[in-house]
Amino acid sequence: MDTWQRRTFLYVLALVGIILGYALAYDYGMSAFENEPRSFLKSLQIVVETFTTTGYGSDGDWQSTGMLLLIIVMDLTGVVLIFLALPVLLFPLFEEAMATNAPTSIEEAIADHVVICQFTPRGETLITELETWDVPYVVVEPDRDRANELYEEGYHVIHADPQSVEGLERARLSSARALVADASDQVNTSIILTAREVDESVQTVSVVEEPDRARYHDLAGADAVLSPRRLLGESLASKVTTGVSTTLGDSIEIGQDFDIAELPVHRGSDLVGTTLADSGIREETGVNVIGAWFRGQFVSPPDPDAELDGSTVLLVSGTERQLEQLKEMTLSSVRGFRRGETVIIGSGEVGQAIAADLRGAGVPHTVLDKSDKPGVDVVGDATEPDDLRAAGIEDARTVILALSEDTDTEFATLVIRDLNPGVEIIARAEQTANVKKIYRAGADYVLSLSTVSGRMLASTILEDEDVISMDQQVEIIRVSADGLGGTSLGEADIRSRTGCTVIAIERNGTVLTNLGPDVRIQSGDKLVIAGTDDGVNRFQSLFE
Repeated sequence: MDTWQRRTFLYVLALVGIILGYALAYDYGMSAFENEPRSFLKSLQIVVETFTTTGYGSDGDWQSTGMLLLIIVMDLTGVVLIFLALPVLLFPLFEEAMATNAPTSIEEAIADHVVICQFTPRGETLITELETWDVPYVVVEPDRDRANELYEEGYHVIHADPQSVEGLERARLSSARALVADASDQVNTSIILTAREVDESVQTVSVVEEPDRARYHDLAGADAVLSPRRLLGESLASKVTTGVSTTLGDSIEIGQDFDIAELPVHRGSDLVGTTLADSGIREETGVNVIGAWFRGQFVSPPDPDAELDGSTVLLVSGTERQLEQLKEMTLSSVRGFRRGETVIIGSGEVGQAIAADLRGAGVPHTVLDKSDKPGVDVVGDATEPDDLRAAGIEDARTVILALSEDTDTEFATLVIRDLNPGVEIIARAEQTANVKKIYRAGADYVLSLSTVSGRMLASTILEDEDVISMDQQVEIIRVSADGLGGTSLGEADIRSRTGCTVIAIERNGTVLTNLGPDVRIQSGDKLVIAGTDDGVNRFQSLFE
């Protein structure tokens, strides 16, 4: 029984009791004060007429003071009860009638869909990928209000319990291609167990929050267990560890001796303050600058007159040797790591993964966290200047923010930038929508957990999508483009139409990287393209 039903029951119960009470009082008053006895049924009729304001019939000429007072009190009670009924009963009833409520089951015929159990920011990224590939989906949301909100926003959602057999049957799990369990670790294992009870043949994917618990997801029967937090932590750590030397540690191999990499321009690098045209990157290294991030805004191709600064991230392609030469140019001209110059803020799963990678690379670091637990060097608040000073922020060269709340990350970035204007700030964002705000606050490099998670899920579920980079700001995928067969790259005009860049063409086991506008795409070719998530989605919509 929900709140409205409970209110209605209590109201009706009280109303019946009050009416019966007044009927008894009226029956007694007519005998005692007016000396005109009435039957109880007649007295009940008079009370109902009074409460409903339909009139009193023949009983309207009372003479005694007692009866007049009774009628006055009865009239006032009837008015009050009517006004109470409006906000308590009628208004909620009208609101419920006019509201758009999420369905409790899939009504139309659907098959080969993805069942997403509970909605999260990473699920939003996955849904975008699914819509691009025209793969149907349904979100199973146990919270009624949240389900209604999602339904009004246009998502395919049902209000049901994903931990129950009935809930998954309402989502037609038996005809689905996959199920994604995306709640807490305990709830996810419960969902997987329930899914196995409904249909053992459906592919199940579980997102694990704490990597140490991945084994229990396997035991529950999950076909794939994803740990996006660990991957995110390793990626953020790589932005520091690759600065120890010029060895390229985070490149993506496309073909033999041809790699793609994201290279942040470090504060203190000789490239800072130069334009792309005057930087000498092409002349000195031979790499191809595919695109660049300027304060969170991806541009492809970048303007030759664009000025490079400490927040610029270059997306480049070339041989390993060429990329290592460029890595040398992007590093600070001041060499060597001093003790305490790298500060990790946050010691959750992401922070712990970062600290483990830095230890493995021999990079000294200090960890600050609110809780006193193993691995934490300084206990304090990331938004308090005194606590940050205690962690060595004023002397640090690099700070990695691994906080779970984006508002805390934004505020901490502002405080850190004020305390140490020259420090390099690498940050984790929980939601992709907040990445630009964190850049505006002063971060140099930001990577979103929801983006990494969504790509991991899409790559696991969609057989046709070969995601090469899951932990980069730019998505790099390998796709078939039969729709472009016989078309030259110049005629396809892919960059201006989608914002993506064709990096390579895979043809008959060979990789073509020397691409010009006259290169013609053949049927059966695989294209390696790079771009933002939105750009890649536009490419798939137009050309696949």
